[in-house]
Parts: sequence; structure tokens; C-alpha cells
Amino acid sequence: MIRLDVLAVGSLRRDGEGKILDAHSSSVLIRSGESTVVADTGTEYMRPAIKTSFRQIGIFPRDVDTVVLTHSHSDHTGNIGMFEGADILIHEDECMNVPGSRPVDLDRELAPGVRAVHTPGHTSGSVSIFIEADKRYVIAGDAVPTRSNCEKMLPPAVNIDPDLALESIKRITKYADVIIPGHGPPFPVKGDLND
Repeated sequence: MIRLDVLAVGSLRRDGEGKILDAHSSSVLIRSGESTVVADTGTEYMRPAIKTSFRQIGIFPRDVDTVVLTHSHSDHTGNIGMFEGADILIHEDECMNVPGSRPVDLDRELAPGVRAVHTPGHTSGSVSIFIEADKRYVIAGDAVPTRSNCEKMLPPAVNIDPDLALESIKRITKYADVIIPGHGPPFPVKGDLND
């Protein structure tokens, strides 16, 4: 059985002109079989919330064997140091940005029912975590930064290719029953998003 716990819900704050004032990514714990995986580590600001979540769940950061980063931006990588014994995985295009990381294998499951899928557009190496559990979940990182990106089918404002980013959103919504965006709480995918 796969268990998912959102360790910290990310946030994104903009000024009146749409400029990002601050960003903190969601961080998610995945337990599947013998594997304990964290997807994204958030910012140092999120560290107290992440520590509290671990205490409430009853495991420790040292129990995490794998950290998968959806991409290398600092709002997703700020707490890597909490997971000293873990393998740090990221898309090969972004390994050079995260010391000590190695490429995630997109052809193999990370754990039973858990796989990384290349969802480029926000960055060239963006990945999302597709999970087959009681429902189909996607930890989307900034391929889907907020619920409104999905509902309006708008690529992330920060992107390397808006068309590629939109294709990734469509791929995610076609698969998912529930999306955990990079910067907000999980939300169900409505039927009309999959059409």
C-alpha cells in the first residue's frame, strides 16, 4: 500500500503586477514498499513545518532513502541538508545545479507504483511524480505551480517554452485524479480538465 503525506503545503505570493514576491514549494512524503521518498524539500522557511509533520507521522528525516526533485530551483531544494543519507535524484539536465545529485531513471519505478515522468516547460528538466495508489496522484512541482494554472490551462509564468509547458499540464491532467501542485494544496482533477 502506498501512503502519501503532504509535509508542507507550498505557497506563491505575487505583487499587483504579477511579480513573484516569495515562493515556497510543497514537500511530500511517499511510502511505498520498503521505500521512503520525499518529493521536493521546500525552502528553509518551510523547515519547521516539515519537521513537525515528520514528528506527527512518527518517522524521521534520516529514514528517507530517496529525495526526488521536480527541478533545481531553490524554492524546491532548500532543505536537502535534512536528508543526509538519502539519494538525491533529479533530471539529468539539472544535475549540475544540485551538488551530490544523480539522474533520476525515467524508465524505472522509484518504488512500487511510483515513477518520475519528464514534464518539461517550466525548465528543460522538470519532472513530475506519478503515483498509482487508491487514486492516481501527481506531484507536479512547477509543471503545475497552482490550481489556477490547471483550471485555466495556462503554462507557468516562468517557463522556457509555453507550448511545451502546456503539453505537460495536459499530460498530468490526463493521468491524475489528484494533483499536488508546486505551490498550493492538493486538488481533485475535474472531468472537464481531462477532455
